Amino acid sequence: MSNSSKADQRGGKLFVFAAPSGAGKTTLVHAVVTKHPELRFSISYTTRKPRRNEADGVDYLFVTRREFMRLRDQGEMLEYAEVFDNYYATSRSQVEKHLDDNRNVILEIDWQGARQVRESMPECITIFILPPSVEELERRLRDRRTDDPEVIERRLRDALADMSHWDEFDHVIINDDLSEAIVELEAVLAGEGDRSSTSNKALRRAVERIIN
Repeated sequence: MSNSSKADQRGGKLFVFAAPSGAGKTTLVHAVVTKHPELRFSISYTTRKPRRNEADGVDYLFVTRREFMRLRDQGEMLEYAEVFDNYYATSRSQVEKHLDDNRNVILEIDWQGARQVRESMPECITIFILPPSVEELERRLRDRRTDDPEVIERRLRDALADMSHWDEFDHVIINDDLSEAIVELEAVLAGEGDRSSTSNKALRRAVERIIN
């Protein structure tokens, strides 16, 4: 059965989120999932060590590199990427089960992963989260106080490179005010996200001011 035929039979929708590090993607996505518990949040595999207050099976599925490669070779990964010397991936079986159960699914990944998901599931809806400015992005990264200065500088360089891929997405949300960003995101989930569509000329001008 073709991918398009399978998509036609599924009642759920797949929403794919990506953002540069420090844009506030995780905070925004979790806020929306809290307000809409009917959404299913896909839990990613990762080979990195858990951070403080992270729980296995809740924030991530923490696996060894050997286990990760075994799952990849078995076709379990809908997408995967190496980020900051660690691997991350989305469980294909987990996503497909939710969609087959007529549930909307949220993926929180990077732009490389989003590109892979689009190839497998072109019917997905992709959303890119941007900070209001490069200066604010740097402030957020430094305020985390979880990385040393060298790592912060690397994250900032990579974030700027990530931001150049915004035009590959269906929607862009500028995360300046969290409450407003939540409203815009809810509109996208409801199929009413014209304001955040990457075809919106006003939005495109705003994005260009941020990244240039």
